[in-house]
Amino acid sequence: MERKAKIIATIGPSSQDTHTIQKMIAAGMDVARLNFSHGQHEEHKQRILSIRQLSQTLGKPITILQDLQGPKLRVGSLPQAGVRLSRNSTIVLYSTESPEKPATAKTFIPMDVPNLINSVRPGDHILMDDGKIEVIVTEIKDNMIQAKVLLGGVLKSHKGVNLPGASLDIPSLTPKDHNDLLFGLDTDVDVIAVSFVRKARDIELVRETIQQHHPAKINIPIIAKLERPEAIDNLREIIQISDGVMVARGDLAVETSTELVPILQKRIIKTANYHTKIVITATQMLESMIENPRPTRAEASDVANAIFDGSDAVMLSAETASGNFPVESIAMMDRIILQAEHHFCDWGACNIGEEATMDDAISITRAARELAHDRNVAGIAVFTQNGRTALLMSKARPQVPILALTPNINTYQKLGILWGVTPFLVPFSDTIEALLENVDIALTTSAAIKRGQQVVVISGFPLAKVRSPNFALLHSIGANSE
Repeated sequence: MERKAKIIATIGPSSQDTHTIQKMIAAGMDVARLNFSHGQHEEHKQRILSIRQLSQTLGKPITILQDLQGPKLRVGSLPQAGVRLSRNSTIVLYSTESPEKPATAKTFIPMDVPNLINSVRPGDHILMDDGKIEVIVTEIKDNMIQAKVLLGGVLKSHKGVNLPGASLDIPSLTPKDHNDLLFGLDTDVDVIAVSFVRKARDIELVRETIQQHHPAKINIPIIAKLERPEAIDNLREIIQISDGVMVARGDLAVETSTELVPILQKRIIKTANYHTKIVITATQMLESMIENPRPTRAEASDVANAIFDGSDAVMLSAETASGNFPVESIAMMDRIILQAEHHFCDWGACNIGEEATMDDAISITRAARELAHDRNVAGIAVFTQNGRTALLMSKARPQVPILALTPNINTYQKLGILWGVTPFLVPFSDTIEALLENVDIALTTSAAIKRGQQVVVISGFPLAKVRSPNFALLHSIGANSE
């Protein structure tokens, strides 16, 4: 049984060398995430080159996901060892926008937060380092914020800052994001993830930027990372305008509450599947494997439940970027997913494909799924030019492999993120006969399908046009050559 949900692994200092990336691919990495909150363009360029070369050598398409930093609020620069904040102590926060750093004996913390002074009031809570440190604002005076420490600890440079409930007047696409986005398009990344999305307009701005600077890349998939309460309020509109969403549980928990996250996760996944959009579950999935060779039992259950909920992909962050066991983390996630999928239908997850909104194209993919199940065929072969048909087939959740054939190299590379989909790069087909011949050649060269086995073939017709699927047929591999 082949794994269907995909594994996204973040490339970082622990995993950027060619040897480790090769082992990560062998362990099951389907998507390589490049986190643009860290690293320089030259570093990311070398990582992209390594991934592409290994992908070609190993014959496995690896989708490259560029994760933009977004308007992330951060602590400014502190001493290398950090600053210890004791509970009940008083500290002073000041904006790095201020022309001069305060000079007194008090504990001053620089905050890289635009318009910070006007964004908080006495009584507001400020969280730092994913909520590990919490302070309450007691006084605002002379462009400085006095605060009392509620949860102490060692605070280090550039840790994240959250202002729960605050409405910040900051752009969704920062100048850094703009430059990083253009770099990603220039270097042919396959998917763009946009951080701290608050409304549908945030995604539209990214698409408009792509249209202006790289019109040929206008159809690159855009994933909205859901991390702010406003995103939950505007969930349906964001999902409709995006190609997919990421349940970014770290900031989401800090901005809302920890106990709400499991509920929000299920709601987001269900809504995304209804609208036939990609959905990724992320953050702390195997967090303990940053330091340990095995995960906790709770983490194993978390990964499995994300699969039962209907995630298309699950993501590793620090586990592979900076942890001690990047390859082992992927291998462990692979095993957990396989076990979960073995019991997929036991917990009602097989019904996910029935929840999607209906149209003619979705009806065709459902018919293909039922035909595949009734006839006990070996797989469903999908001919797709832009990836749309493969996505719809993926969302139908068939129990057999989805074999996506495309003549487009960009489509081939981005298909790796789709649940249950194995991509094949084939010549363009403008007749049914040519299509079936390409199906035979592609599938018999893989170990998955043997000559004489049956597959369901779906495509749009006429083949020369890019259109939604409108026909399905049952085909015996090799029958056309007899």
